[in-house]
Formats: sequence, C-alpha cells, structure tokens
Amino acid sequence: MPGEDMHHIVVQLDDLLREREMTLTELSERIGLTLANLSILKTGKAKAIRFSTLEAICRELECQPGDLLKYGE
Repeated sequence: MPGEDMHHIVVQLDDLLREREMTLTELSERIGLTLANLSILKTGKAKAIRFSTLEAICRELECQPGDLLKYGE
C-alpha cells in the first residue's frame, strides 16, 4: 500500500538449504509440501505460512523459526 514502510519478512530458505546441502525438491519430499508451494515461500511471494509448515521445515532443517524468517528492509 502507498505510504507503508518498505519493511517486510525475508525468507532465508536458500541459505539454510545451501548450508545443509539439501535441494528444495528434497525438502519438499521430506515435509510433504508441494514443490510449487515451497518455491512460493522460498521466493518471498507467500502471504502466510502455517505453523505446521514452519514446524516441519524447522524439524527437517534443524533450525529455529528465526533462522528461516527475519524482519528487514
């Protein structure tokens, strides 16, 4: 919206996958989420994320939600 701050949630999934030498396809298969939906999240185009999805990603990547999402410009 016009006049809003340009701050937003940044998804750091690429970094986490690279650190763990895991592909998006592999993560998709492990957590049972379609590759298309996971890709939407990875590119920052998602408008929301379910806690169950966040929990599954964190479980598989052995990370905390704050490792995956950050608030920034």
